[in-house]
Amino acid sequence: MSQAEAVPRTPRPLWSLGLLRNEIAVTFRRWRTLALLAVLAGVPVLVGVAVRIESGGGKGGGGGGGPAFLSQVTHNGLFLVFASLAVTLPFFLPMSVGVLAGDAIAGEAHGGTLRYLLVAPAGRTRLLLVKYATTLTFCLVATLVVALSALVTGALLFPLGEVTLLSGTSISFGEGLLRALAVAGAVALSLVGVAAIGLFVSTLTSSGIAAMATTVGLLITVQILDTIPQLAVVQPYLFPHYWLSFADLLRDPVYWDQLQQNAGLQAVYALVFGSAAWARFTSRDITA
Repeated sequence: MSQAEAVPRTPRPLWSLGLLRNEIAVTFRRWRTLALLAVLAGVPVLVGVAVRIESGGGKGGGGGGGPAFLSQVTHNGLFLVFASLAVTLPFFLPMSVGVLAGDAIAGEAHGGTLRYLLVAPAGRTRLLLVKYATTLTFCLVATLVVALSALVTGALLFPLGEVTLLSGTSISFGEGLLRALAVAGAVALSLVGVAAIGLFVSTLTSSGIAAMATTVGLLITVQILDTIPQLAVVQPYLFPHYWLSFADLLRDPVYWDQLQQNAGLQAVYALVFGSAAWARFTSRDITA
């Protein structure tokens, strides 16, 4: 046996922290990512200004209509965080995630860099895991950007103080901030399924634009299906069905049932579409 044969080969790990750091840095330096975050940060500002104007300079309370929590914003600026997350979750946040996830693999193939990444040496499974982890990082960052922008805007335009929960219990402003952080975490968790679907779609094509459009189109279609009463039997299995369950974190005691159902549903979508993305990507003939 030769000396070369006597040395055992060390298997490449499925995870690379350096590769993940590099991918996150590249993603958040792109103008498209920064533009998406800027749009998300602008939504709470527009909502806050609209409520301020509607309330006559903050002297009158908002009406009961409009998105959830909007009527409480004039009494406590912290509620702008909850209102902004309720406004952005149905479309703006998942659309942004869908754009990023849809372009994850297809964009590299279209730009001619996918083969280089696989030779570099990343490996298909490791690259896919890093792409998904980067997309999940964007989910969290995007949600926190909305929450932080809403908090700053709410503090500038409206009074702050004790928070009256949906159950009627009053808590301190500090505990309200902790609840707002928990709500942001729940919203970010709600985007896990969209990220997995977008990543799977991204492995099916070499066109980043086609992958992004398909992901966003699926998002809109599923949300329409979730509003049709005749489809009530299947709606609990649609990924956006429990998105607004984050409101249960604003009760005392917290209602955990739908929050847990949402977490479980997102985990199922991540497992199913993540596995499908892995099966497709590891067997795909890379030509670009």
